[in-house]
This record gives sequence, C-alpha cells and structure tokens, in this order.
Amino acid sequence: MLARQRQAVILDEVRRTGAVRVSDLVVRLGVSDMTVRRDLDVLAGRGLLEKVYGGATSVVGRSTDEPGFEAKSVRQLPEKEVIAATAAGLVRPGTAIGLSAGTTTWTVARFLDDIPDLTVVTNSIRVADVLQQSGRADRTVVLTGGVRTPSDALVGPVAVQALRSLHLDLVFLGVHGMAERSGFTTPNLDESETDRALVDAAGRVVVLADHTKWGTVGISTIANLDEADVLVSDDALAEDARAVLEDKVGELVLAHVAGRGEEWA
Repeated sequence: MLARQRQAVILDEVRRTGAVRVSDLVVRLGVSDMTVRRDLDVLAGRGLLEKVYGGATSVVGRSTDEPGFEAKSVRQLPEKEVIAATAAGLVRPGTAIGLSAGTTTWTVARFLDDIPDLTVVTNSIRVADVLQQSGRADRTVVLTGGVRTPSDALVGPVAVQALRSLHLDLVFLGVHGMAERSGFTTPNLDESETDRALVDAAGRVVVLADHTKWGTVGISTIANLDEADVLVSDDALAEDARAVLEDKVGELVLAHVAGRGEEWA
C-alpha cells in the first residue's frame, strides 16, 4: 500500500472514531511502527490530525475551519473516485453544467473527457485547469472572476454577478458538511454566497458529499437538504443519515467502494 493510501485510511479512521492507536494501525496496515509514526507526522504537519502519546486524535473542528486544497485532496480518495464517476454519468452531451470548487468536483472534471460538446462554468481554478488541459475544440470553459480562497475557489461579487446571468442544465456542488438542521454548509462566508449563485443558476442540483461529511457543520448554509435534486455519497453513509437524506433530498445515490470491508479481512 502506498503512503498516500495508508494516510487516507488513517484519516478515515480518525474521523470515524475520533482517535487511533499506533499499535492498532501497525496491525491493520501491515507496516512497521516507524512507518505509521511517519504517516502520522505527515498528517499532523498538514493539520489533519493531532498527535498524542501512542497515537493521534481528530482536530477539534470549528465552523470556520477551512483546510486548503492539498490537505483535502488526501481525504477519502476511494470515495471521491466512485462518487465522481457516478456523478459524471449524469452528464449528457451538448449540455451546460456548473462545477463548484472542491476536490470532489475536481475529480468529476477528470471524468468528463469522453462527453462531447460541453459548456462548463466553474469558480474553481483547479477544475478549469483540468478541463483546459484536454484542449478540446468542442468544449467551452467559463471561469468566473473573484477573490481566491484556501480551496482555490474564486468568490465574491464579481463571481456572483457572472453567475446570476447564467442558466445551467446541471450544477455539481461540493460541500464541507451536511446535517439535518443546517443543510449543506461551508466554512467560508464568501464561498457560500458564490455557491448559492451556482445553485440558483441550476436546472438540477447534484450535491457530492462522502459519508464523512454527515454531521459536519460549516459557518454558512449554501442550501437546504431539500434543494438537492440528487445527492451522491458512498455506501459507508450511516443508517441514520440515510434515513434523513432519503426523506429530504430528491434522490439519494450511494456509490459502492470496491473492496470496502474486504481489504482488511
């Protein structure tokens, strides 16, 4: 297993249980004590967990905490891949779509190569880079202007004004968290306003959120749960979350992560 894969497993366990022990990780990952400690050092250095004696704990979250793009890019990698592939399957040739900023929407952009004649509107520098690199003549990429956030989103009045004049068939929205009362949230107030403009421009809204996003609440609500026409998550989503979301969103789609539960048997 590569270091990046090990670190993704460690992060997932920390988020699920709140803490991990080095001794448990040695057994689970099948690596040495030193290797586990190096992985914890890397993750702690990125601010993704806090090292304690004999292991690590989750970082105490605040509603305004906003990890940068690189920090978020190592989280839930298998989940993001299957969520993105499932979401890309909703896109039809010849349509206009929107992609918000975020590592999951960035992953979706990588799955759009085989879909012809698209117009893609985004406020994400990273998403625009992926789409422009293909150099396809049948694709139009519109990157809004604005102020750059830690997640490489362009936000603010310039971005909002550009989005208010558009009408998009489908918008893919990445979120920081989701909860029954607060809905879909972000830790950045300016990004919330820009994402709201994307939602308002959408014929259909598709929210992309892996199972770890449930119960996480950012300072600002982008949209209520019932504003999502489709929510694409993964099959590790808790049963209580499924019950709430099936009642609130238009359609709940749970992408399957291959090998989950079998990897450590």
